[in-house]
Amino acid sequence: MRDEWEHAHTDYTKPAHRRMPASLAESESDWRRHLETSTPNGWLIRNNAMTEALHSGKPMYLLHTTRNLDAIRTSGELHVSTGCLVGALYCSPLTSQREGLRPHNLGAYLLRTKPSHTPMILEVTPDAPIPAKGVDYLHLGPVHLRTYQRYRSFLTPAETDQLDRAVPARLRAAARFLDLALRNATGRATPAPAFVDRLAAAVHHMPFLGYLYFEVLSEYLMLHSTTAETKTCAHAGELNNRLYKRLAFAAVDGMDQLFDLARFHPRHHRLVELVGGIEPELAPGVAEYVRRRLSHLFALTALDASQDAAAVTFQGASAGLLLKTAPGLIGQMIFREIRYLPRYPQLYHLFEKAKALEAWEYWTSEGIPTPFNGVLPKGEIGINPVYPRSTVRAWTADLDSKGYAHPAGEVTAAFAPHLATWWAPPRQRQLPNAARAEPALKAVS
Repeated sequence: MRDEWEHAHTDYTKPAHRRMPASLAESESDWRRHLETSTPNGWLIRNNAMTEALHSGKPMYLLHTTRNLDAIRTSGELHVSTGCLVGALYCSPLTSQREGLRPHNLGAYLLRTKPSHTPMILEVTPDAPIPAKGVDYLHLGPVHLRTYQRYRSFLTPAETDQLDRAVPARLRAAARFLDLALRNATGRATPAPAFVDRLAAAVHHMPFLGYLYFEVLSEYLMLHSTTAETKTCAHAGELNNRLYKRLAFAAVDGMDQLFDLARFHPRHHRLVELVGGIEPELAPGVAEYVRRRLSHLFALTALDASQDAAAVTFQGASAGLLLKTAPGLIGQMIFREIRYLPRYPQLYHLFEKAKALEAWEYWTSEGIPTPFNGVLPKGEIGINPVYPRSTVRAWTADLDSKGYAHPAGEVTAAFAPHLATWWAPPRQRQLPNAARAEPALKAVS
């Protein structure tokens, strides 16, 4: 268990250390070196304001926005959410300056786009310098799989049958693209435009690919952008989060209402158009970047480290075999299938609390009161609700004309190890070739 959580965390201030499948054309260290030294903003991966604040051991100030201030005051409790931070209070950094607390560009964006939310200031006083270890949700597949295997008895027979049909069906439908991605990851390059078109088509069958696709593009934009806005962010030690927000909202109608990356699947022509609309100079290179980077990350997050990526094939492989060769991918698939079961509002606290408990244990043992999203250190940071060796104070925030935050009324509330209710509109999901799916997952416990 602990090894899985260690594997899912990245410390960008240290060399890459993950075990990886054999035969990959590029290692994680190769990519880290390339991103840090060959992109305009790569220096921010290692030397950004957020990780420097973590390492300082000084009190940290974080911005949180809420729609439930009255409920917080009435209950005297702060509850945490899931998502990319597994089980933490979602925040962004505040930098203490003479004029007040300056929001990170992510926080400034949230303040501007959520005017109905109440801003809060959280002061976290750690017991020691905090390791700059961020959790990368793309690497949580083995955790999702193990959690499902442990608690699958809580599903009804009909729910179990639905999962046993859906996962093999989706694997068959996407298998050709998955094999294509592995070929590219092992150095057998294919034309980038066709790769992107096949990726876009495969997202319909395998939603996890939409998350990989989006994170690769977010990385590309944040690290390669050279606009005045991005340079201003970099001067403050921050990656520019507005870039990927613009991408997501332009690519998918209604993404501002429900941020669901299973719906993110622009084809090549549309991708070039989208990136060109954000920063024209970045459009020509985006497809080739997606081909190389997504192929590498797919192999790294999908396959077990004991595998040889050049020997793995998804075409014709049973779900039972792929549980051993690609547990990361199977776990990500099962996690997303469960989220769309009609009974998920009841199952949510069972499956997600189990993972949150493990995350809290890992963070506490590692001395992490403030975990962050480690896909990149871009400013998504949270608060571990059960960390026993730090103190946390909370205030509502007043914002001045320049956007600086100032503590107003103190909020008397304690963190509770409780997940805020998760809800999303139900959505029908068609299963490809469902009638031919074999119940391959039933044998696994």
